[in-house]
Order: sequence, then structure tokens, then C-alpha cells
Amino acid sequence: MFFLLLSSLPFIFLLSKSLPLKQTHWLDLVPSLNLSIKMSSKRRSQSEGENEGENDMFPSVLDLPELALDMVLGKLSPAGLSSMSCVCKSLRETCRSDHMWEKHMKAKWGRLIGKAAQRQWDLCMALRNQSLCKAKGKGFFARLSCVLPLHWIKSRIDGGAKSKGVFFPDVSIMSWYLSLENGKFWFPAQVYNREHGHVGFMLSCYDAEVSYDCHTDTFRARYPPHGRRTVVIEEGVQWERLRASPVETSAHELHISDCLHELLPGDHIEIQWRRNKEFPYGWWYGVVGHLESCDGSEYHCRCHNSDTIMLEFNQYTPGSRWRRAAVNRKNHREEGNETDGFYGGIRKLKSKDEINMWKQLWPTDNLE
Repeated sequence: MFFLLLSSLPFIFLLSKSLPLKQTHWLDLVPSLNLSIKMSSKRRSQSEGENEGENDMFPSVLDLPELALDMVLGKLSPAGLSSMSCVCKSLRETCRSDHMWEKHMKAKWGRLIGKAAQRQWDLCMALRNQSLCKAKGKGFFARLSCVLPLHWIKSRIDGGAKSKGVFFPDVSIMSWYLSLENGKFWFPAQVYNREHGHVGFMLSCYDAEVSYDCHTDTFRARYPPHGRRTVVIEEGVQWERLRASPVETSAHELHISDCLHELLPGDHIEIQWRRNKEFPYGWWYGVVGHLESCDGSEYHCRCHNSDTIMLEFNQYTPGSRWRRAAVNRKNHREEGNETDGFYGGIRKLKSKDEINMWKQLWPTDNLE
């Protein structure tokens, strides 16, 4: 490793001499790298009779050892990698490889991309591939894509099919990253305090499909219709109001609670709740409270021995019908009525980050 770094130092030094001293970001090297590659390509295409010693005056990034080149390219931003992938055929494969994009994907989208979003992307790619198989008059390669991996075909046609109107879906991490970045891919996520923090959704988190707007660095959220309501689209959703779903349960399914036996007063929880059975569930924040028969004393509390669990939603004023709700510890399913709504599955919050997120969303005034 040390030897490889030493071998690349003369090249990096020559690049740095051509840049102003204040430019220190690796992305600033892209123009010089591009120029160096063009010089190298031109040098290699010149006649054999040209003085080879004179050509060696122009260093090229392609002259670096493979590991050293990977280290240099690994310092580039997503925009830098995209630019470098278009410079020449030699760099295209490296700059578009999954290992170059994994860290960028994780850094920017890792918190929001859950299993549901991964399935959505896989389904999108599968449907595109299926449409190619059914397309008429698209030629030999489109039919071949039904039985052979796409990457195998793409490596052999080298873009020639695209010029003839045939498109092969790119299943790479780079393609997924750019589809997220340009907002073309809507993916499932959950939104805290939906519809700009409407009072009826304070301290809740609902399923939605979201897409990114790179111009505002915010998201569009598309909430599914329920009851008599049509599709609702919310603009300008900030990053901190989004999360990947923490469970695999859909918004119309009852989550099976696996924590009821261990819940104690003071524990933080999320519980499914819906207005009526036409509505999807949302996740609502609460804490486990003491039973009315308990004085709350640390030494005399026996609430954990009771089959009844008292849940408290302290964002509501004392006396509000939404302030407290009781559920059965042994056989809790869905409980409630058309007046107070229906309480579904419960999940215990064990992560401090999850608990702090709810506290940050706490309303300034108690709700009625």
C-alpha cells in the first residue's frame, strides 16, 4: 500500500502544481484528470515514429497502479464520479462500479432506504425488463435480455444498442443513486407530523411514497387515499421528518406486538392507531403509565403484574379522551370503537435516537 502511494505522488504533485493553492478538495482535480486522460489518449493514437521521451512529459491518471487509481477516484464526490465515467472507456467501468457508489449511497440515502424501498427498486427494474421482453420489433438483444443477465448483454453491445433505440435497465447502485437524486424514483418511507404538521397528525408517523427535489433539498410526499379522501401530496418535506419504516407491517395490517410482556411504566412506545377501519394505521408516540390504582411509587408499584397496560399520550391536555388508553397485556389485538378510533399493534422504543426524534417533534402547546 505504501509503495503504491509513493508511486502516485509524482502524478498528484504535478496536478497540484497546476491548481491554485486554495483548491484542496479532490473534486477540484477532475478537470486536470480529464485533461491528463485526453493527453494520454492523444499520445497513444499518435504515430509510432514520434519521440517517446517527449510524450512521457504528460502524466496520465491511467498510468497509476490500479489500487492507487481506486484510492484517487474514491475521493471524488458523486458528481465527480459521474463526470469521470464519461471521460473514456477505460474509466467507465471503474467509475460506475458498485463498490465506488456504495459509500455514497449509504451516506446520503442509507437512513431512508429500507427493505420496502429496495423491493420497490427491484420491482421497477423487473417491470422494465419485462416490458422489453414483450416489446415488438426491438431486435435480437431485447429478446436475449429475457434469458441472459442484463450486465452480460450490456458489456457486449457497449452502448451500440442504445443508438438503435434499445434501452437496457441499469441495475447498478450508481443508477439507483442518480434515480433518487433526480427525483424520478418514488420510494416508500414514513413521514412524521404529516401534511405540514396538521394538528390532527401531531406526534404520528404515516406511510407515504416520497421523491427527492434536488433544487430545494426537500421531498414530495404522496399519501395514499383513504375513506373519502383523495391522494394528498405534500411539498417541502424536510429530511428530519422522514424515516424508513422500522417494521415490515403495511399500513393496513395489524402489527403483531411482541413486547407486551416486558412493558413497564416509563417505557417509550409507538402504537398503531386509525380513525376507523377504512383508514390506514399510523404510528403514534406514547409512554407506559401507571394504573389508576397505583400511586406511582417506585417501591410499591405492581403495574407490571397486571394484565392491563395503561398508555399515556401526554401531548394532549389532562382530561382529553385521547390522553390515556388501556390495552390487554395477554391477548391484545385491535381495540377501540368508531368514536375513539382503533388501537393496534405496539412496538417498544429501545433506541435513544428514536425517542429523541419524537421529543424534537413535541408540540409547543398541548393538544385538545
